[in-house]
Amino acid sequence: MAKDGIVILKQGRETPIQQYHPWVFSGAIDTTRTHTDEIEPGSIVDIRDYRGGFLGRGYFNPQSAIRVRVLSRDQTDAIGPAWWRIRLAQSIARREALARNSDVTAYRLVNAESDGLPGLIVDRYRDYLVIQALTLGIDVVKDILVKALADLVNPAGIYERSDVDVRSKEGIPETTGVLWGETPPEHIIISERGMQYPVDVFTGHKTGFYLDQRDSRGWLLTYPDLAGRDVLNCFSYSGAFSACAAKNGARSVVNVDSSESALELARETLGLNAVSPVEQEYVNADVFDQLREYRDEERDFDLIILDPPKFAHSKSQVEAAARGYKDINWLAFQLLRPGGLLMTFSCSGQVDADLFQKIVFGASVDAQAQAQIIHWLAQPSDHPVLLGFPESRYLKGLVCQVAGL
Repeated sequence: MAKDGIVILKQGRETPIQQYHPWVFSGAIDTTRTHTDEIEPGSIVDIRDYRGGFLGRGYFNPQSAIRVRVLSRDQTDAIGPAWWRIRLAQSIARREALARNSDVTAYRLVNAESDGLPGLIVDRYRDYLVIQALTLGIDVVKDILVKALADLVNPAGIYERSDVDVRSKEGIPETTGVLWGETPPEHIIISERGMQYPVDVFTGHKTGFYLDQRDSRGWLLTYPDLAGRDVLNCFSYSGAFSACAAKNGARSVVNVDSSESALELARETLGLNAVSPVEQEYVNADVFDQLREYRDEERDFDLIILDPPKFAHSKSQVEAAARGYKDINWLAFQLLRPGGLLMTFSCSGQVDADLFQKIVFGASVDAQAQAQIIHWLAQPSDHPVLLGFPESRYLKGLVCQVAGL
């Protein structure tokens, strides 16, 4: 442990913490007054301003660029098993409306920093919980968290999906496996707004499914002018958007993904939702290449969905990410029929909503397609955005209609 477990900030670096930002970066710490070499990695420290005034309490990791992640701003809080249990219970209670909704059997229980539990993700899929421990500070209390979750939720089992690149920045290896209770089935079948989706919690994207696109799927299910339309779903993964479009009357759906196993999951999704009369196509290809091929073939569509993986993992990657987003949107605009729709997303937290809209605008200009934004899409309520932590607003979506004005 440190001398009194204290991290002292440089003069003028206290403002973000005072304004409820949950991170202390390495450059903000006064290393002449903070004995960082004496602080045990993953341990709890007090954060103080240059005068010694208390700012908060959090866990410390000397290997991460984010040296301290804030847990509490209450000096009376003792960060131990009881504190973790209470914070988990508060997060779970905020999802009570979802828990009572029998039509939604999968949702996020803990959304890391935005729920006051930085580094921790907990998703519920019917009777099973899947957790991600993204940081060392969460890893060292994982047993405490699992016990508390088992007591509070009483799931059939708790499975870990801490196989994420960010753990390498924390100096900890990736890990997966059953932490408590039963092993989940190969595919958990979840329900959402009358739809059913298979979830692979073992090797699927994220913790198995894109829970953060629930509101976007709902919009697509209820859009009033989809009957008889041809749909192209890029980065389709398990085909959830395709199933929603088909259920809402689309004539055909094309799923494009670079993973054959994802396309197999998409076939299962469309089969579960009784959309077999709809024309279906499954294309195992790189989306960038496939969009160019469709353009060269002069193929067109009424609705194109672009939901790519994160293109920017850091500020240094934003410029390259912007080029990638512009390229796929430029290609998509060229493939849309008059009056066609583009549902386009960015899940890169480093690319803010303003920049993303400008990128899509630039793509439309270069494609000589005049378009209107008819709807904005975002992450749902179980993925809250902390006002003092704008980085937590990572998912941005636009629905654009080719206007021909």
